[in-house]
Amino acid sequence: MDSNFGFVRVAAAVPRIEVANCDYNAEQIKLQIDEAVEEGVQIICFPELAVTGYTCADLFFLQQLQQNALTALENICAYTQGKPIVAIVGGPLKVDNNLYNCAFVMTDGEVVGVVPKVNLPNTSEFYEKRWFTPGRTSIPRIELWSGDVPFGADLLFMTKNYCFGIELCEDLWSPLPPSTQLAIQGAEVIFNLSSSNDVMGKPDFRRQMITQQSARVHCGYVYTSSGVGESTTDVVFSGSTYIAENGTMLVEGERFVTYSRMDISEIDVERLRTDRQRNTNFTADHVGNYRKIYVAPVDDGFVEIAPLHRRFHKLPFVPDRAHREDYCRDVLNIQTCGLARRWEHTHAQTLIIGISGGLDSTLALLVCVHAADLLGYSRKQIIGVTMPGFGTSDRTYQNALRLMETLGISMHEIPIRDAVLQHFRDIGHNPENKDATYENAQARERTQILMDMANQYNGLVVGTGDLSELALGWATYNADQMSMYGVNAGVPKTLVRCLVDYEAQYNDTDDISELLRDVLDTPVSPELLPTDEEGNIAQKTEDKVGPYELHDFFIYYLLRYGFTREKIAYMAQTAFDDEYMADEIDHWLSVFMHRFFTQQFKRSCMPDGPKVVSVSLSPRGDWRMPSDAFEF
Repeated sequence: MDSNFGFVRVAAAVPRIEVANCDYNAEQIKLQIDEAVEEGVQIICFPELAVTGYTCADLFFLQQLQQNALTALENICAYTQGKPIVAIVGGPLKVDNNLYNCAFVMTDGEVVGVVPKVNLPNTSEFYEKRWFTPGRTSIPRIELWSGDVPFGADLLFMTKNYCFGIELCEDLWSPLPPSTQLAIQGAEVIFNLSSSNDVMGKPDFRRQMITQQSARVHCGYVYTSSGVGESTTDVVFSGSTYIAENGTMLVEGERFVTYSRMDISEIDVERLRTDRQRNTNFTADHVGNYRKIYVAPVDDGFVEIAPLHRRFHKLPFVPDRAHREDYCRDVLNIQTCGLARRWEHTHAQTLIIGISGGLDSTLALLVCVHAADLLGYSRKQIIGVTMPGFGTSDRTYQNALRLMETLGISMHEIPIRDAVLQHFRDIGHNPENKDATYENAQARERTQILMDMANQYNGLVVGTGDLSELALGWATYNADQMSMYGVNAGVPKTLVRCLVDYEAQYNDTDDISELLRDVLDTPVSPELLPTDEEGNIAQKTEDKVGPYELHDFFIYYLLRYGFTREKIAYMAQTAFDDEYMADEIDHWLSVFMHRFFTQQFKRSCMPDGPKVVSVSLSPRGDWRMPSDAFEF
C-alpha cells in the first residue's frame, strides 16, 4: 500500500505504576513506548500524572517528588530520540510558585509543548486545588531541560498531515470542554490524559461523554485513565481506555487488569474532514489566540501502517444485533409515516402496488399495510397487482398471491405476455432476441398497467425500487424507475433484507413469517428472462452487477465521505478479506463506479421518497449531480 489513506495510528496506554516511584514508572512507560513503536503507533498517550501517580496527595508538596518527576520526564523524553513516535506523558510541573498538572508532548528527544490542566475537580474524593493551580495562565513559555518550550492550554500540535490537541480528565467533564475550541481551531484528534476512579454507573456515563464529544466536534478522541496500581485509601481505578471517532467507539479497553496494557486503533482524519467540510457551522470563530506548534517526529506524516487494527463494518447500513430491533422499527416508521402523509395529502382512495414476490415489493407492501393501519383505512384500499411475464417463476408467483391474500389486500392478476408479444409485433422485434428491448418492454408494460389502474381507482402508485438499485441505475427508465412515491428509495438493499427479516421475526402471524422467510431465501432477480428447464430463476441480479453487500459498502463510503476509489477498495479489502479476493473487489468497484456515473439521468427525475439512512440519492436533497459528469 503506497498510502495509508489518512489513517493516524494512536494508542491509549495504561502502564502498571507504583505511586510516587518515578523511576519505576518511567521504565514502565518506556517499555510501552517500545511496544507502540513495534506496532507502528504514531502517537501514544499515557494517563494523567503517570510519572508520579495521581494519588500522591500531599506528597505533591515535597520538593523531592517534584524533582524526581522532572528527572523521570527528562529520562522518558531522551528515550524517544530517534523513535518515530510522539509520546504524551502526564506529570506535575512547578512554574514559578505554582504547581501544574500537565501533559508533556515529546518526540525525538525533545519536549515540543506542555499543556496544563484547566479545570480542577475539588469535590467528593477529589481535592486537586489543594495541590495544583488551574491552567488558565498567561505564561506562554517555560524553561525545561530541553530549552524554551511553549506552555499553555491554547496549543495545537501540527504534524505534516494532521493536527491534535490535549485536555486532561476534568476538562472533559466541564460545561465547555477545552476540546470544543481546540477542535474548532483545527485539532482533528483530541488526547485526554485522565485519572478517573470507578463507581457504579460512572463508566457508562464516561463512555457516553467521550462518544458524544467526538461526535459534537467531529474529532477522534483518545482517552486513557489510571490503572489499578493507583487504587489506594478510598478510591479504586480501573485503567479505562477508549478510542472514539465522530460518535463511534472504535476501541474500549479491558478494565481492572493488574499489568501494563494498551489499546491501538487508527483515526481516519480524511473522514473527519469530510464531516467538518459539510457542517457549515463548523468554522473557526477565532476566540482566543491558539498557537500552532509544529511536531516533526521521525518518519513524519501519514506513514505506512498496514494492516490496520481497526475493522470496518461489512454492512454499514445494517445495525448490530443488539440494536437491530429498535433500528428496524424506526426505519419502518419513517417509511410508513412518509407514505401515510402522501396518501392523506393527495386524497387518493387507494394505493396501487406491483407485487412480484421478490424482496423489494414485499417490503413496500408491508409498508403499505402499516400505512393503512396507521390511518385507520381498510387494507382493501391497497390494490396489489401481480403481473406474470416471460421470466416469472412459480415460486415468486405463488409467494405474490399468498402475500396479498394473507395480508388481506385487494388482489389483481394481469398477465403481460400477450400484451408484450403484441408490442413486439408492433415495433418489429423478434421475441427470440432476448436483449434489452425484450427485458425493458416487460418492465414498461407493468408500469403502464399500474399507472392506468391508479387513474381507474383514484390511486397512488407506490414504487418498490431501493437505494442500491438507484445507485447502480438497475432500473428501466420510465418503468420501475418511475412511481408516484418511492417508498424504498432511501433504503439500501442490505437494509431491505434486514427489514424483511425483522418483519418475519416479529410478525404476529405464522403464515406471514413463513412467507417472508421464503422471500428472503429467493434469489434477487428482475425475472425478465425465461426460467431454466426446472422452472427456477435463471436471471440473478448479483451475477450481473455484483454482490449488493459490496455495492452498499461502496455507496456508503462514496456518498457519505467522498473517499477515493483507491481508499474504498482498500477498506473493502480489509472488511471482506475472508470473502472476496482483492481483484474481485476491484472488478465490482469498477462496475459500480461506471454504472453510478452513467446512470445519474435516471436519478435526476426520480419520484419523491423518504430519506431513511445517512445518505440519499434524491436530486432534491442529498445528491445533486450532473447527468453527464466525467467518470473518475
